[in-house]
Amino acid sequence: MRSFKELNIPGVFEIDMFHAGDDRGMLVKPYHKNTLNEQGLVSEFRESFYSTNKKGVIRGMHFQHPPHDHAKIVYCTHGRLLDVILDIRVGSPTYGKATCIELSSDNFKAAYLPIGVAHGFCVLEDDTTMIYLTSTVHSSTADDGLLFNSFDFEWPISNGIHSERDLEFKPLAEFDSPFIYTP
Repeated sequence: MRSFKELNIPGVFEIDMFHAGDDRGMLVKPYHKNTLNEQGLVSEFRESFYSTNKKGVIRGMHFQHPPHDHAKIVYCTHGRLLDVILDIRVGSPTYGKATCIELSSDNFKAAYLPIGVAHGFCVLEDDTTMIYLTSTVHSSTADDGLLFNSFDFEWPISNGIHSERDLEFKPLAEFDSPFIYTP
């Protein structure tokens, strides 16, 4: 990990991952515990998984309820996507606001997401692979989300491909958040 840039939502960081290449190919380091500790961020991750996606897919906006809530690091190893993060922490100066980061196999960026944000993304190229590291193990009973178009964010595609589940989530205006912002 080379650098951390805090975005307009407190605790959300764009990470420039360490990478080095030569005529053999590329080496990328998406996770380094000591560097996360130095930044004061969660550094223990309990689970890793990935999704493969078609161009035009919109996933989200997902989160897990306490006590299974988690911090995440997400990055893209193939293709390109627009990662979207929504602040759902009561008392946050950016509650209900969203930010985004383009993640791709070419830009060596990752996103660090603190507890209390909802996460989604829009796929910009076919066969895009998104990797997730989470600080807790997935719990199907704690898994939830918010309707992708219920907050102020302009998605770059108008007719996205969604799961039925994602389209049934509550809008942000009807959400009673269990997350409390602590600076």
